[in-house]
Amino acid sequence: MSGIDECLMEAMVLPGARGAAVIEWTSGLALGTAGDAPNGDHEVTAAELAEIARLAAEHTAFGSAEENGADAARAGVGPEHRADGERLVLAEPSARVPGGRDADVPVEDVLLTTRTGYHLLRFVENTLDSSVFVYLWLGRDDGNLALARLRLRDLVERLALI
Repeated sequence: MSGIDECLMEAMVLPGARGAAVIEWTSGLALGTAGDAPNGDHEVTAAELAEIARLAAEHTAFGSAEENGADAARAGVGPEHRADGERLVLAEPSARVPGGRDADVPVEDVLLTTRTGYHLLRFVENTLDSSVFVYLWLGRDDGNLALARLRLRDLVERLALI
């Protein structure tokens, strides 16, 4: 297990890393930062990124019918069956999926691509609180997106929030 500072230091050694942060998405508070912020202000960046994370985590558009029975109900196939006829078993809202993540958070990470860089948000999956994500900003010219996604996944799995 590693702490926030260790996680951020490891993220910053990735090829093309410009900045990194650990952010609590319900409040928009940066729990830790490293490197630069795209707009020059880590706190403003954290608040803006929290809005993106909240959108991805709270809206059912990013989940499948298996993860959210409401999708199936809106599709007119009823809450107990998918469109292909298979029975759908709905989880309780407080249920957890393997790895400890809340069943109602359907995404693992979010990628935003701009003309000059990649912005990667990876949700922290733990049993205490799933409202935290790790943010990594990569330069587009020298960043390796595939490597960054793999390493960020590993960093987040080892992150200990105490």
